[in-house]
Amino acid sequence: MTVRDIVLVQQRDLQGALSGQYIRRDASIDGGDTSLIRVITGPRRAGKSFFAIHHLAEAGPFGYVNFDDERLTGLSDNDEIIAAVDSVYGKPRKLLLDEIQNLPQWELFVNRLARQGYRLVITGSNAHLLSAELATHLTGRYLQTPLLPFSFAEYLRLFPHELTTREKAAVVYDYAKSGGYPEPLVKKFSSRDYLATLFDAIVFKDIVKRFRIRSVKGIEDLALYLLSNIASEYSYQSLARVTQSAGTMTVQKFLRYLEEAFLFFSIPRFSFKVREQASSNKKIYCTDTGFVSARAFAVSENRGKLYENLVAIELWKRQLTGGVSIYYWKNPQQEEVDFVVQQQNRILALIQVCADLSEPKTRSREIRALLKASRDLKCDNLLILSEQEEKTETSEWFGMTGTIRYVPLWKWLEKPDTGTG
Repeated sequence: MTVRDIVLVQQRDLQGALSGQYIRRDASIDGGDTSLIRVITGPRRAGKSFFAIHHLAEAGPFGYVNFDDERLTGLSDNDEIIAAVDSVYGKPRKLLLDEIQNLPQWELFVNRLARQGYRLVITGSNAHLLSAELATHLTGRYLQTPLLPFSFAEYLRLFPHELTTREKAAVVYDYAKSGGYPEPLVKKFSSRDYLATLFDAIVFKDIVKRFRIRSVKGIEDLALYLLSNIASEYSYQSLARVTQSAGTMTVQKFLRYLEEAFLFFSIPRFSFKVREQASSNKKIYCTDTGFVSARAFAVSENRGKLYENLVAIELWKRQLTGGVSIYYWKNPQQEEVDFVVQQQNRILALIQVCADLSEPKTRSREIRALLKASRDLKCDNLLILSEQEEKTETSEWFGMTGTIRYVPLWKWLEKPDTGTG
């Protein structure tokens, strides 16, 4: 099969994507300077290609190449690709280069095309690979858009009619279990097997194969352990013991690979001292809660952890776009606040996530931690997110007072800026 044949077959895939159902995404590709390369990053199968295709189609014709095809990545002359695109698409000046990280020395190829005046949109599924090469070779000449699986607001667009508030509250747990990966949701089939297969494929294809990892069981054990312990603290020493790895350096490297492949992300503990922050435990979260239901070692249902992970994802999106920094807070008495949202040197919000506040001890614990963090961090924007409760109430604990807003989780997820500036 010639390069032109491959591009021709991919054109059919493109036409199929344009004719299929498309759920509008809340992300945007910034306008303005057309000479800047648009870079869309995110996990495999999160909808990056669909998003880019529909965005470009609104502005006119463009050429398309998908590098998730070993027949293209093995070429000795990349000009063959451009010649094939010119032949199939009629010499377009706009190009969508999909999963570009699979092309050896892709950054040099992209840089050359940009110098030749092409308007480029590229997608990739490896955070470090893209950011490292972009920073080195495309300094200041690109704009980056992160795209994750469907948010709750995007998930609600799957329904043929607008849901009532009661219905939205009822489906939030379904969303937490299924996750936001578009294909099973749009095509309406069970996500469990799909996500289990996808999770394993990312581990083995994007990590084990790419980095030639010998200890396959070690990184698999680590991935499954993290997936089974979302919203939990970790240290490299504790992970090394759990996975029986060769040591903390190996675990640190494996975790970095898992995060670069957009499977997990970590949140540090807040401290005004940089050294203390760096040495403290971090908390682990998964980029899609559907993976937890599909692949984790689930002993019992834990709505609280799933809900906390959903909130973490939405806050992390804002961090990826440079809007805020997120942390968790913990004092020497082991009292904890799930999220500290910071913008520059200002603490914007303190957020607790709790599935059920009906137990008095649970309610007291969440309030007490918020009030202490409010005092220490000098922040009076306090939120508790739970399944049902909605009110504003002033609370007191041994002389500390604060006004706390109780917001239903579904309402915050639908408009995640609530309480963060």
